[in-house]
Amino acid sequence: MDLTLTAILLGIVEGLTEFLPVSSTGHLILATELFGFDAAQWATFNIVIQLGAILAVIVQFWRTFWAVGAGLLKLDPVSIRFVRNVLLAFLPSAVLGLLLKHYIEGLLGQPMVVAWALIVGGIAILGIERVAKPGAPSGVAQLPAATCLGVGLAQCLAMVPGVSRSGATIMGALAMGVERRTAAEFSFFLAVPTMLGATTLELLGARHELMAGTGPVGWTQIGIGFAVAFVVALVVIKAFMTFVSRSGFAPFAWYRIVVGALAVFLLSRV
Repeated sequence: MDLTLTAILLGIVEGLTEFLPVSSTGHLILATELFGFDAAQWATFNIVIQLGAILAVIVQFWRTFWAVGAGLLKLDPVSIRFVRNVLLAFLPSAVLGLLLKHYIEGLLGQPMVVAWALIVGGIAILGIERVAKPGAPSGVAQLPAATCLGVGLAQCLAMVPGVSRSGATIMGALAMGVERRTAAEFSFFLAVPTMLGATTLELLGARHELMAGTGPVGWTQIGIGFAVAFVVALVVIKAFMTFVSRSGFAPFAWYRIVVGALAVFLLSRV
């Protein structure tokens, strides 16, 4: 397949799945495997185009980010608690991500791990949806520090490809009594430092190859994937917030189970 078409396809996959509890990394790995792409060739691309999804979050919630930034300049307690909570949740994955970087990279080349993680994660979502008792609506700044740290620990599960960063953080928040909309918003805000950190590490590791233009996938394909991921994610974020407020997360759980089972079947025949 033409490199440009492949970049567009993978950008669509990233934008559609990054903020849904279905694992964007898992879908990108399965796409590269099942459609016959070279996974190693597209590994850096798959990480870097997440910047497009990050930009979508910033654009969608620009008023919140603006208010928090202005509040920090005035030492506003609410803005300070907001930043504290996001950083507390980011800390566990930042530490473990650095310590386990090589192990995590090894898992990225195992599509069967993704398939089973999708299935197990889907079952976990159904279980949490059934037993969780979310509290009253509240803002991210009102969450207790212990809850935020717990969400951060849950996010570490997403180091296994196929688990889903957004799924782990949202379900972790629900399990600790956070209501659905706040859990989803917290997951979006937490994505910004988490994905920026992962993308920065990947860019540093691949900087010589990208600057020299010697790799099979270059800046043109990354730019296309970035733009596509941004536009698609911008649409998905708004629709997702409306959907989960009304219907919950069970549909995503069943989707994960079906896709994971289908992937297991197809991968076993390759």
